[in-house]
Amino acid sequence: MDLKTVPASQEQGWYLKLMAPNIKGPSYAWLDPSRLYCHPQALQDCVEDLVRPFRDDAIDQVIGIDAMGFVLGAAIAITLRKGFVTIRKAGHLCVETRTQTYRDYTDREKVMEIRTDAIGPGVRVLLVDQWVETGGTMQGAIELVERQGGVVAGIAAICIEDSDGGRWLKSHYKWSHCVAPLLMPQFNAHQLDSFHAFRTSLPRPEQPAMHPSHAFEPGAGGSPA
Repeated sequence: MDLKTVPASQEQGWYLKLMAPNIKGPSYAWLDPSRLYCHPQALQDCVEDLVRPFRDDAIDQVIGIDAMGFVLGAAIAITLRKGFVTIRKAGHLCVETRTQTYRDYTDREKVMEIRTDAIGPGVRVLLVDQWVETGGTMQGAIELVERQGGVVAGIAAICIEDSDGGRWLKSHYKWSHCVAPLLMPQFNAHQLDSFHAFRTSLPRPEQPAMHPSHAFEPGAGGSPA
């Protein structure tokens, strides 16, 4: 699917087919969700789907998690007409902060931080990230908010996978994501049917150049035009 066409039939999560597979190897995430942000209707529909369960809820602030959670978090905050707060990787904020250690989806220990003047006792927040794979980053963000007396009113991401951490989050907090139940097995397996369209559209690898002196050797399979 290109980045301009809007399909006539827009089933739930139609825009998920825009996401691109990883072509760079195991040191990268298994797909690129941000491709759907390039499509104007896809971005709007994605945000609307994430916001829908929370429209009538008491929410004071939206918090986006570094880094791609900033994109959806800011869009959701504007849609809900709420303020927006960032949780950053440690060392980026030049104000007084509180920090929290966590393990990300690669199982590496990291530190996140949030400014101290944005979240106080009783402030109800919606936590937003682009993706929840193991749940470690989102759990760290929850702990950081709750240590300041904030209340996590909900969590939102394009996909919350059915990992141990993902299931824990779903059982303890109100949540929203964009994936229909029938598609969850594909997302949990990190292999989407829509990836086939990308494979057929990828350019063919270049063939090694043939040395001119060998171009028309007998048995080489070619003949001069």
